[in-house]
Amino acid sequence: MSAQNNNGAKDPWGSGQQSPPDLDAIINNTIKNLKSKFSGGGAGGKGGGGGAAGLGRALPIILLFAAAISLWSAYYTVPSDSVAVVQRFGMYLKEVPPGLHFKLPLGIDKSTIVPVKRQLKQEFGFSTPGARDAYQGSRDGNLETQMVTGDLNAALVEWVVQYRISDPVKFLFAVREPAETLRYVSESVMRSVVGDRTVDEVITIGRQEIEVEALVKMQDLSSKYEMGINIDQVQLKNINPPRPVQESFNEVNQAQQEKEKLINEARREYNKVIPLAEGEKDQRIREADGYRLKRINEAEGDVARFNALFTEYRKAPEVTRRRIYIETMQEIMPNIQNKILVDDDMSGLLPLLNIGEQKGSKK
Repeated sequence: MSAQNNNGAKDPWGSGQQSPPDLDAIINNTIKNLKSKFSGGGAGGKGGGGGAAGLGRALPIILLFAAAISLWSAYYTVPSDSVAVVQRFGMYLKEVPPGLHFKLPLGIDKSTIVPVKRQLKQEFGFSTPGARDAYQGSRDGNLETQMVTGDLNAALVEWVVQYRISDPVKFLFAVREPAETLRYVSESVMRSVVGDRTVDEVITIGRQEIEVEALVKMQDLSSKYEMGINIDQVQLKNINPPRPVQESFNEVNQAQQEKEKLINEARREYNKVIPLAEGEKDQRIREADGYRLKRINEAEGDVARFNALFTEYRKAPEVTRRRIYIETMQEIMPNIQNKILVDDDMSGLLPLLNIGEQKGSKK
């Protein structure tokens, strides 16, 4: 019986197969073989001698099995975007770069893969389908997004934190569950930053300032807790009022937008009319100033000319009077077409002067 079982035992590596079996198959086959050998030795009726013979036959298989397990657990591969942190009996030993590496088997050395070159992210208020990181998506979006602003209004804030692992040793050993701790830190910082601003700033004009301030505070806390994490970006997503008041809030926003629209139109009309009126006013003032200066200069010129004539007249009245008369006649006479010169001493002028004919000729 024992001979038949020994002859019928198969190689635990499965030499009859084209590809080597997996580790579970090797373990199961080895256990079955050991059971068959020990059971076969006891059934031979020779007591302990048969059991010792069965154990002697099974010892090479046990050693071969242990060697296979050791070889199976002695090598590991580190991806190109990661490093491996090696522990020996639970104590940190070294960091290993990407590639194929070997370690002491049977649980003596333990390697943990840490993706230091991969950008990781955490989502708050929503979850991306198919995410492999258990701490990436939101676990309770309604509670995470409900926040109170500085003006005692409520808002639903969704955001994303993108980070990288900068120190694998601190990430693994300094803080318990660093990814979960980062979620708590991020939520605490975001509530603090949003609580310092009004709801209008949170929804509209203050988004960029909130992102920058939240990133700085998250990085400070991560460094303080020695989490081994660098925060790359904090990005706000959808920000909405609570659903029961969302319709009323939208109406208020529409009213504010309409008010801003009317104010902008009034300012545009003001900028169009007021500068034109001010320009016309300045033009009229300049014209009046010019006319004033003109009249003053003309009056001053007339006064100076009259004073000069008066001074000359006082020196020689007859000569000045005659000169003034002649200059006046020089200005008047060229404008007269028909000239009649009458001598005061002449008598009988009318018979010789045909005034009617001259009038007819003028016609």
